[in-house]
Amino acid sequence: MAAAPQPPAVLSFEEARAVVERHASEVQPTSRETIDLLASQGRVLAQAITADRDFPPFRRAMRDGYAVRTADLAHLPATLEVIGEIKAGVRPEDLPADLAPGQAVSIMTGAPAPDGADAVVMVEYTSTVGNRVTISRGIATGDNIVSAGSEAGKGNPLLSPGMKLDYATIGVAASVGLVSVPVYRPAEVAILSTGDEIVDIGANPGPHQIRNSNSYSLAAQVKAAGGVAKILSIARDDMGHLRQLIQQGLESDLLLLSGGVSMGKYDLVEQVLEGFGAEFFFTGAQIQPGRPVVFGRTRQRYFFGLPGNPISTMVTFELFARPVLEALCGLEPRPLVFLNARLKSEIRTKTGLKRFLPGFLSGRFERAEVELAGWHGSGDIAAMARSNCYLVIAEDREKIATGEWVPVMLR
Repeated sequence: MAAAPQPPAVLSFEEARAVVERHASEVQPTSRETIDLLASQGRVLAQAITADRDFPPFRRAMRDGYAVRTADLAHLPATLEVIGEIKAGVRPEDLPADLAPGQAVSIMTGAPAPDGADAVVMVEYTSTVGNRVTISRGIATGDNIVSAGSEAGKGNPLLSPGMKLDYATIGVAASVGLVSVPVYRPAEVAILSTGDEIVDIGANPGPHQIRNSNSYSLAAQVKAAGGVAKILSIARDDMGHLRQLIQQGLESDLLLLSGGVSMGKYDLVEQVLEGFGAEFFFTGAQIQPGRPVVFGRTRQRYFFGLPGNPISTMVTFELFARPVLEALCGLEPRPLVFLNARLKSEIRTKTGLKRFLPGFLSGRFERAEVELAGWHGSGDIAAMARSNCYLVIAEDREKIATGEWVPVMLR
């Protein structure tokens, strides 16, 4: 039988992203733990949460006003007798079990609607004198009343495993009485910067050295994606030292390497990984910045070799490493979605690569505009700090005119 064809070394952006998403969909999340509900924000739910009773558990008024029988409003204006009031959380014992013809009940938002009432008239369309209310606008059966169990029946799933817990999902968990929730453990991500030109951020760099900003920006991106960063020592341009640190990094759930993946004499990362029996899924993507990005797996651990230029490192993490990290943390894989905004200033560029350039999104309400952040190459960290998005330029575009709609990826 012929061997299966190997993937091309350098893929288009769409091909490389598809490879990452396929592997992310096959990832087994980390172990589970149960933690306090308030501490769970940002974590990923590890099992379904179901309704402990009907939601809502009673017919609930959606507006302040009067609970009525719509049959009594056939002729407007209609005047009805107000026989009582129902506040949220209580139902007065002296109210009749059923609303009779010609009667109404004053009711507050969230209160249980009385039997016999089939709608709530908003207070804005009423006027009262004593215990009589006059209604000036007609309504339909069911208006402003939510039926019992219409949101969820007892035992129905409310939240699914793989959902990230935020204010809304935490609110749902609280509504069913959970004081603690089962979540996936955050994945540990080893971060390894390479190169003799890199020094620690507390060091005084020589005239041709730079501080290790990549490890720290990556650690921040890892944290934002739900992981826990483990920054390793800087790897020298030495096979033995690099091998030792890569072996240490492979003890974590995911390994991110920064630098050493281009074609230079001292770009040693791929050689060392081959020594670990690595399987490479791609060794480049047709994008700018970040073309020499590497994705593979060895010893049951995924790794990414990210380019050493700071903006390249940041972009390739978001485009390729983040989906795998999120999957390790238990999050359901999500497609990459671009927004659209009008271009403020003309752009001219070369064809051949899909570009993700630092941009600045502005405007008010629906009138979004975007422009380049004035960067000077993939080492311009300050331009990235000024930006709030990536402006996405297709590989076949050489010129984009002012006012055109262009894709934008938020960051």
